[in-house]
Amino acid sequence: MAFLAVTRCVIILLGFISLSEANKDTCDLYAGVGQSLTLQFVYDGLANMHVLRWTHNSTIIFYRERGRVSVGKSEDISATGSLFLKNIQTSSAGIYQVNVLHPNGTLAKAWTGRVCIMDKVSKPQVTYICDPKTGAVNLNCQVAKPQGLLFSWTLDEKTLTSETRQTLSISLAQLKGDKRFTCSVANKVSKEKSDTVRPACKSPPPPALLCFPFKIVVAVLAGGAGLILLFLTIIIALCCCHRRNKIQMGHRDKGELRMLSLSKREPDSISPEYETMHPTEDSTPPCAMSSPRACYESVAQPEAQTESRPAQLSAAAEGQEPSPVPKPRTKAPQTTNN
Repeated sequence: MAFLAVTRCVIILLGFISLSEANKDTCDLYAGVGQSLTLQFVYDGLANMHVLRWTHNSTIIFYRERGRVSVGKSEDISATGSLFLKNIQTSSAGIYQVNVLHPNGTLAKAWTGRVCIMDKVSKPQVTYICDPKTGAVNLNCQVAKPQGLLFSWTLDEKTLTSETRQTLSISLAQLKGDKRFTCSVANKVSKEKSDTVRPACKSPPPPALLCFPFKIVVAVLAGGAGLILLFLTIIIALCCCHRRNKIQMGHRDKGELRMLSLSKREPDSISPEYETMHPTEDSTPPCAMSSPRACYESVAQPEAQTESRPAQLSAAAEGQEPSPVPKPRTKAPQTTNN
């Protein structure tokens, strides 16, 4: 009996020492509510003659001595001394310690660890908002209690390694075609994935002109188009008038030139010889005079002038051969019988 009392005192003392060392803020193991956890402990020479003791926050949860289990269930311990925790609750968190003692009461092996209990993550849901002003779509991975969770995004089943935030912004240019997005959330005890989302965003509208209302812009454009049409009409009318005036002036100039050319040609067109040979209609026939003597003188005088003119022209030309001029037939003067 004295030996057993000493053994128990040693175990309790070792437990307090281990508990003070393990009383830290860090966690060695993590578990979720409702899950199972195995506290790994391996002692190859474990036998029924050894004393095996497990404690949780200094409370004995399993005790076996000389093969007899006095606290806990034998199925909760593996052959090497590991402890199986089932249906874990938040109260299961804390410091766990195991000690193995030889039959003489000396310590064979010990282990101490801190177990932290966490809630399992819920399934996330992806929502998105199209922002035409920035030309992007903003996705949000909604989940309950997002504090301390790890986020990840996938695009067409490819993980975006650089995106680890709860929100994701993608330009509308990258949304061409059927793009599929999913997000995943995880903590140290669980991981969940959202359903696939295919954002349907339209291309951003063109920016407003100078930030004016649409009606004002349309009115200004219509007024400008009307002014341009008016200017074009005026220009076309002026061009037509100018062209018409130019054509009229051309016709008038042509008429003046024609009259000028005719006026210049009229004095030279009929030579004196032609006039002598062919009297014009306006001239009075010499035979129409009152007396035969006057008719004879009027006919004989041009004939005499015609005969004398070639001699004068030949003398003035001095060596130049005059052009042949037909000479009229002269008639012998008739003597009148008194």
